[in-house]
This record gives sequence, C-alpha cells and structure tokens, in this order.
Amino acid sequence: MTRNVVISGGGTGIGLAAARAFAADGDRVLLLGRRAKVLEEADVPGALSFVADLGEVAGARAVADFVARELGTVDVLIHSAGGNGGLEPGAESEDALDRVAHDWTVNFRINTLTAALLTEALKDRLASPGGRLLFLSSIASYRGSGSGAYAASKAALHPYAFDLARELGPRGITVNVVSPGFVERTEFFGPEMPEEERASRAARTLTGRAGTPEDIAETLHFLASHAAGHITAQVIQVNGGEERGR
Repeated sequence: MTRNVVISGGGTGIGLAAARAFAADGDRVLLLGRRAKVLEEADVPGALSFVADLGEVAGARAVADFVARELGTVDVLIHSAGGNGGLEPGAESEDALDRVAHDWTVNFRINTLTAALLTEALKDRLASPGGRLLFLSSIASYRGSGSGAYAASKAALHPYAFDLARELGPRGITVNVVSPGFVERTEFFGPEMPEEERASRAARTLTGRAGTPEDIAETLHFLASHAAGHITAQVIQVNGGEERGR
C-alpha cells in the first residue's frame, strides 16, 4: 500500500537517502527544506517538494496547509532537518557571552525547534493506527560536541520523543530516535574534510569505517515498517559501535 512520507531536510545527506529508499518502495514522498535549488536538484522519483523554514511558526503552518491539500494523512514523518550550528552565520557581536547565546540559540533552533514545530503542526494528521514518527539525533548527545550546544540540541529530542510515544501510542503510532555517528557524504562537516581527519573519525568505530547516509536510511526504513510496529520510545544507535568507545 502506498504511504505518504514527509521528510524534513530531504534534499541532502541522510534525508535524501531516506527519501530514495521510501520512493523505491512506491511511497509518495514530500521533501521539505529551506533551499529551493537543493530540493529542485534532489533526484527522488515522483517526489513532491515544499520550501519552508521550519524554525519559524509560519513555515510549519505553511507545510501543514500544503500537506492538508496534497496528502491528507501522513504515514511517516522523518525529521532530518538540522545540522552543525557552527556552519550557520556567526554572531555579530564579539562579546563572549553574546557568542555563547548565539551558538546555543542557533543550534536549538535548527535541531530542536524545527522538529518540534513540524511535529506539532502535523501530529493530528499522522495515520491512526500505523503512523511512524522518527527523529534524527546524534552520537554527540551521548559523548558531547565540544561546545555543548549541538549535543544538547540533539539530546533534547530524546525526552520529547518519549513523551510523544506515550501520547501517540494509544493511536497506534510509534515514535523512535536514530542516533548516527560519523556519516560521510553529508553537509555536517562543511564542504571538505581532510583525509587524516576522516580516517581518524572512521577509526573510532568498532567496524572500522564511516557510516553512510544509506546506513541510516535503511534503519529509518525498517523503523517505519509494519515489522517494527512494537518498537517505540527507543534510541537506536547506528554508529558502528562508536557510542560504546574503543
């Protein structure tokens, strides 16, 4: 049966890989993102796309209106939007506390608020029963991220997902979180990564390799399946064992 799958951050990296996995199953996919050109260039057969800044209430409302017109019910909602706040425009002030406030605000806006606003905007449209709600966290939520801001913004998704699992469980909806580690071919680290750093990060895993967007996409695909219908309120580690440490 064809399902309606909504993926934020669906134009690149993990979101794009997930979109391709669901489209290959014949599902109807809606890609969401801030950049029109990225969505236009995404190669996902039959996919719809909608440009919106999900960190703004107006953006989430616009998506909800579009979904109501074009899809109606949402069978799978995947939150892949977000990323490294350090790649966003920096603070205008040179004051140390201003810079801290900016860093934390940006990270929570792009990683936490985007997911919360989109979830609340579409929550009533999730298929009952059978709906699937999936969040992308990070190994940083367990091991830290240097400044703390990015890690905290991802860790905040965990209790939110658990609360949603309790709320939506009676409707037959599952809610889970996937926690990747170092994943190649994403925008998270910027345009280029020195080979030495790439090799060092891959060596931290127990499998001796970096993750790929497809690794994460296949896990999301399984968690959205009928076979995963009794899995909810879980954080699934997909990081080659790096979360356990060597």
